[in-house]
Amino acid sequence: MKIGVPREIKNHEYRVGLTPSSVRELRFNGHDVLIETAAGAGIGVSDDDYQAAGASIADSAKAVFDAADMIVKVKEPQPDECRMLRRGQVLFTYLHLAPDPEQAKLLVESGATAIAYETVTGPNNSLPLLSPMSEVAGRLSVQAGARCLEKEAGGAGVLLGGVPGVPAAHVVVIGGGVVGTNAIRMAMGMEAQVTVLDRSLKRLQELDFQFGGRLNTIYSTRDALEHYSSIADLLIGAVLIPGASAPKLVSREMIRNMKPASVVVDVAIDQGGCFETSRPTTHSDPTYVVDDVVHYCVANMPGAVPRTSAFALNNATLPFVLAIANRGWRQAMADDAHLLNGLNVHDGRITFQAVAEALGHEYLPAADALRT
Repeated sequence: MKIGVPREIKNHEYRVGLTPSSVRELRFNGHDVLIETAAGAGIGVSDDDYQAAGASIADSAKAVFDAADMIVKVKEPQPDECRMLRRGQVLFTYLHLAPDPEQAKLLVESGATAIAYETVTGPNNSLPLLSPMSEVAGRLSVQAGARCLEKEAGGAGVLLGGVPGVPAAHVVVIGGGVVGTNAIRMAMGMEAQVTVLDRSLKRLQELDFQFGGRLNTIYSTRDALEHYSSIADLLIGAVLIPGASAPKLVSREMIRNMKPASVVVDVAIDQGGCFETSRPTTHSDPTYVVDDVVHYCVANMPGAVPRTSAFALNNATLPFVLAIANRGWRQAMADDAHLLNGLNVHDGRITFQAVAEALGHEYLPAADALRT
């Protein structure tokens, strides 16, 4: 199979779909790899590094899309990239289609087979291709929030960990999954006061065992959300419904009742965001203010640390890329129900139920798509 990797073109996105070590594994398995020139520059990898691993270098994205049987990316294809896809071609990347009707429309029109990293599953309902970026985003959420709390950045001028004689900031995390756990770990490491809200008592028990009495674990209700958002210096949204739009857990009224110059970080913004006042921002213009609350809603947070992120992502995606390349997407999915869960679009049809419901499209079950 010929695998193509275009340079990412989303605002301030420097990650790359395949690292040289991944290219070498694919070449060892007999596949050709075509990399757009300078695709790895943002993570410190040169065209020479890719050529040494066995890749060929293309002078444009169009050359990559025209030649490749499978496109491997990081972020969702931008409109110009969607228009370069063709029927029978495989796209393997993050898609986040539920809040993005334009992208869904263009992918449907392309006829391509689009597999989403974020809905590939693993044992015990895990999300192995989302997890490494969730770890990065969770850790970055506290780092970004701490920066936004500085006066120069528009915040209240609060040091997250405080100092002797002055209280630490109160960090409230909504959601105790991978993002939330990593946010808790970073916030506690910076000596903040930390509260987590979640609707799973089992998960709250696990977090209590993991972090002990320093972490305040609260069952999430409307009352709890209203109270803890009102006393938070930094509020982190870390909820996820795989493939679907994020629930709007924090209302405009709750935002209005927060402390002046407090900060919210919406890590769920890729799926539409979990704050009613959220809208996507970029690394070049990451924040805005609503009701005197600073909002950080960057839609590709791990892109801020692309080298760490790209290598972490490749560790997770490479086995699936190899399976698709070695066996073809149909056989690979027939052999692995977890990979089948990643199928979102095929031959002009939406094949992931939550996406179809969110966008009002007709739904074709992924298992049926294997037979078409």
